[in-house]
Amino acid sequence: MSQAETRAFEADVARLLHLMVHSVYSSPDVFLRELISNAADACEKLRQMALTDPGLTGGDTLAIEIVPDPDAGRLTISDNGVGMTRDELIDHLGTMARSGTEKFRQALEEKDQGKALIGQFGVGFYSAFMVATEVSVVSRAAGSSETWRWTSDGSGEFTIAPAEEGPERGTRVELTLRDDHKEYAQAATIERLVRHHSAHVPVPIKLLAGEETRELVDGTALWAKPKSEISDEEYTEFYRFTAGAFDDPALTVHARVEGRQEYTCLLFVPSMQPFDLFDPDRKGRIKLYVRRVFITDDAQLLPPYLRFVRGLVDSEDLPLNLSREMLQTNPTLTQMKSALARRVLTEMRKLADTDEETYAKVWDAFGAVLKEGIYEDAERRDELFALTRFRSTTHPEGGRKLARYVEDMKPNQTAIYYAVGDDQARLAASPHLEGFKARDVEVLLLSDPVDAFWVRTALGFEGKPFKSVTQGSADLEQIPVTDKRHVPDSAKASDIATLSALIKDTLGERVSEVKTSTRLATSPACLVASDFGYDLQLEKIVGRQGQGLGAKPILELNPSHPLIKTLSARAATGGAADTIGDAAWLLLGVAQIMDGDVPSDPAEFADKLVSAMSAYVKSPALPDHADSIAVEGADSGGDAAS
Repeated sequence: MSQAETRAFEADVARLLHLMVHSVYSSPDVFLRELISNAADACEKLRQMALTDPGLTGGDTLAIEIVPDPDAGRLTISDNGVGMTRDELIDHLGTMARSGTEKFRQALEEKDQGKALIGQFGVGFYSAFMVATEVSVVSRAAGSSETWRWTSDGSGEFTIAPAEEGPERGTRVELTLRDDHKEYAQAATIERLVRHHSAHVPVPIKLLAGEETRELVDGTALWAKPKSEISDEEYTEFYRFTAGAFDDPALTVHARVEGRQEYTCLLFVPSMQPFDLFDPDRKGRIKLYVRRVFITDDAQLLPPYLRFVRGLVDSEDLPLNLSREMLQTNPTLTQMKSALARRVLTEMRKLADTDEETYAKVWDAFGAVLKEGIYEDAERRDELFALTRFRSTTHPEGGRKLARYVEDMKPNQTAIYYAVGDDQARLAASPHLEGFKARDVEVLLLSDPVDAFWVRTALGFEGKPFKSVTQGSADLEQIPVTDKRHVPDSAKASDIATLSALIKDTLGERVSEVKTSTRLATSPACLVASDFGYDLQLEKIVGRQGQGLGAKPILELNPSHPLIKTLSARAATGGAADTIGDAAWLLLGVAQIMDGDVPSDPAEFADKLVSAMSAYVKSPALPDHADSIAVEGADSGGDAAS
């Protein structure tokens, strides 16, 4: 007893089998996929062996047959592939995780002939015990005259014996289904699962239901064919089938990649928005196949901003039993994702350059989603900028490229100007644009919610920074005015300074500063954000989520506006304090309304507006300051009411 002793591990084989099956597979549906994969492998093995020994096939067409029997609660899957001998049945089915396919692949590796083989780890067969109380395998190896039957109930033991009858060549798997899985004996269920999981295995699949025989799979994967042999109609039909769509694809990307990785992709850019485009989960819908066997449509093979792309990827390198964790960490898959994203963006760039009309439809449908990539994917930001199209003050119809914007920039213009808001028409009418229009400076009009975010993270384009027209100084002093109608006389700088101080005293903490504006041409005042912090629109967005900085805006005054000139002159003489005080609140309210907001205190704004209008109506002399205030107030009230 004191001597060292080496012993084998003991295990409850039935428990081990249960744990393995139920940890590898999350749905019982996959058992059919695994058995069909094994059958397809057997056919592929025989196809390869027949290259050197043509007599093995006997001239038969390789195929898989499925026979559901709802009355008996049984399901049979047969193939006329390579089959198994007695020893192979024991080795392959009696030893968990021993894969005959993997051995065969290794034997063919030097000739590169094993790529069509599916199984690698030898565990797929055991998924049958998820749905069956008993599994029986009857097999005859190619070139053999002996037929053997392997039977087990998954409890840890199996029996093997000569079979009185069986296939002339190949394997027949017979399942006695559990009471709670009898639906797998229904022809409709089998047809649905085959079309979903195994629609493109390289072997025909036939369903024998009663007296009827239907071919569910013809054995030809569309994406495995050369592009020259596939018509546009076939691509469209395949897109509609895989995507569940009714439109025509705007772009088809069909490519086979070889080298460090081997895979085929068949991807489609729709021409219409799918219903789940703005689903909060932002999940993609690309199907992942491994050697023509469906694995998942939850692999996230493209970044979220390309989630509108539909189609599939068929890998030659990935393992068949990919877990959720492996999908997230597998280095081969990570490299594939990067390459796929690059290819899709490249093909979209080609479409944009060669067919502007078609690309315009793609941009109208998916532009808001693509711009998420500008915010999220710094590595591909330049590629995405090349695809981005804008509406602007000079091109309100859209289609404006950033490269063309930069080419058309005015002398002394140092930034790409933009205005962010939630309404295109309101943006185009914003008072913040007046000074830019007077100088014929183009401003991008950004009305998608994501616009407020990406402009903060994008450093610029071709060395030109992005600058909001509602934040900081406008920096327009060095750009000459082209519209001379917008160069009226301005109030004295000292008078404006006095007026600004009085208005700041009146408004208090409602604004952080009151100063002269260079961005206004026809409006009396506007609100802007400081150079630091958030743009006005972004402050609103994050403020609604309780995350805003709570920064106070700056009130800018137009020194050329008649109202501001009149008020400045009054302020300089030290008179009309009440009038200036009321005007301060009205100017703030007008600026808020022009920004699409309501005045901070609607009741107070309405009261002062009514007072100003009353003074205008009662005064026969119509003092210039009351006239100006009343007119401005009436205009503002009209906007507010609308």
